[in-house]
Amino acid sequence: MDAKKRIKELMDERHWTEYRLAEQAGLSRSTISNIFRRNNAPALATLETLCEAFGITLSQFFMEGKEPIALTDEQRKLLAKWNMLSAHQKEVLLRLIDIM
Repeated sequence: MDAKKRIKELMDERHWTEYRLAEQAGLSRSTISNIFRRNNAPALATLETLCEAFGITLSQFFMEGKEPIALTDEQRKLLAKWNMLSAHQKEVLLRLIDIM
């Protein structure tokens, strides 16, 4: 999935500009601008923040078509544990996963 394209679709549905998205998400305009102009894929933490601004879940963000994505028990446990982590812990975990 092209995250940049999906973000743009969600913005278009709401008639939001990059400025409005930055304001709604509480992110800097440069963060939003970098996603579109430098082809930077958003970090998971940024993507979570954007989803909150759009009022959707991460699974809804990645959902293609109308059918909801079914999660395995293992995936549900992982998401539940992820949601209990602090922002710093999430960042550390993502760094660890990147070096694995």
